[in-house]
Amino acid sequence: MPEEFKYPRRRLMRGFVRRATQVLFSILTDFHLVGAENFPTEGPLLVVANHFSFVDPMAMVHIAPWPMEFLGGFRTPNAPPLLSWLRELWGYYPVFRGTGSTLALRASDAVMRQRGVLGVFPEGTSSAAVLRPPRPGVALIAARTGARILPIGLDGFIDVLPKLVKGRRAHVTARVGKPFGPFAASGRGRERREYLEKIGHDIMRHIAELLPAERRGHYSDDPDIRAAAQGTEYYPFDDEPEI
Repeated sequence: MPEEFKYPRRRLMRGFVRRATQVLFSILTDFHLVGAENFPTEGPLLVVANHFSFVDPMAMVHIAPWPMEFLGGFRTPNAPPLLSWLRELWGYYPVFRGTGSTLALRASDAVMRQRGVLGVFPEGTSSAAVLRPPRPGVALIAARTGARILPIGLDGFIDVLPKLVKGRRAHVTARVGKPFGPFAASGRGRERREYLEKIGHDIMRHIAELLPAERRGHYSDDPDIRAAAQGTEYYPFDDEPEI
């Protein structure tokens, strides 16, 4: 096993980052965790969550009861320097968005083989405040590894910095759903692509159930909410991939 894919990694540094997130969230937010009883005791596990805010990865670090690896975008230009610094200290496997990221796939396979836990934000970026369709990567990882999937709904984290500017604490909630899956790869060519697309939508529907109705976007039962979410599915890195 290559050293870069050993699980878990950076134990000392990640212990520091975890303590830092505990302090930050206790100061900046009124934090609620719902469904902690749904956390599995061990992997292999693929943890998926909505991505509305650059605060989301730190929220996942804060609540995780086990060592967690992350796949993350190579660049986070909108994140404040402190959060970018904590992210670099934690360490993550970079995804070069808009490309086929072989490093991310190799890392995912390696972590799952070691019965590890991998965190992924299926939407790819935090460019909208309602749930959007997933990028293809999460379904591919689920099918390749056969890992169980744990959905998490993150609510209120987009308010952390706006409330801070006003001298107020944001009310934030992390809801943990029940594990589901695993999925197995099936078919070839177009048949396989359609199968992976169904897996991706299934994953997003599980996340949607853990969000307030007005945040469910493309996965809402309300046609007006779905209509209002049209256009949020645009993915900027399709035009300008990270390289």
